[in-house]
Amino acid sequence: MRVNKPAGFTLIELVIGIIVFSIALVLFTSLIVPQAIRSVDPVFQVRATELAQSLINEIASKSFDEKSDRTGGSALCSQTVTPLCTTSDDFGAEEGFSNRENFNDVDDYDGLSETDGGIKNALNENVTIGNANLYQGFSAAVFVVYDDNMNGVDDALDSGGNYIGKTKLITVTITTPNNENILFSTFRSNY
Repeated sequence: MRVNKPAGFTLIELVIGIIVFSIALVLFTSLIVPQAIRSVDPVFQVRATELAQSLINEIASKSFDEKSDRTGGSALCSQTVTPLCTTSDDFGAEEGFSNRENFNDVDDYDGLSETDGGIKNALNENVTIGNANLYQGFSAAVFVVYDDNMNGVDDALDSGGNYIGKTKLITVTITTPNNENILFSTFRSNY
């Protein structure tokens, strides 16, 4: 007569199975979870690009300098002939005109910094989809310097400050909600 043993797993087999399953689960989650978190990066990058491009378009559409002729005439500011262009030490918004609605030349934007709900369009309106701010969590910073040789370095650093040039480098830095800094730049020449 034959006695049948009950079929099943031993305690050791169960413990080894749980350990193998735990290791596989840890490996799987360590590969998948970071990818899920990064899946929003392209959305942030597209929004950052749109914001930077709109700022660059707005800035580049302004006069080269406060002292340039805005009526399409031939009077351009200069390094040596009157009217002299604004010196690099005097970049930034003119006194009493701290919002973008009143900016009328490229160097007015130097030092502009906007974040979250403070990011507005050229008409000083919030940018929304539905009732949600499109750029919540973003920040934008603008810097303008003279860069005649177009090497990306402020020419005032080489000359000891207070410089006047023919080409301005406009740099827009957008920081996304996940703290990625994306840099955009363009040149605006005196013509």
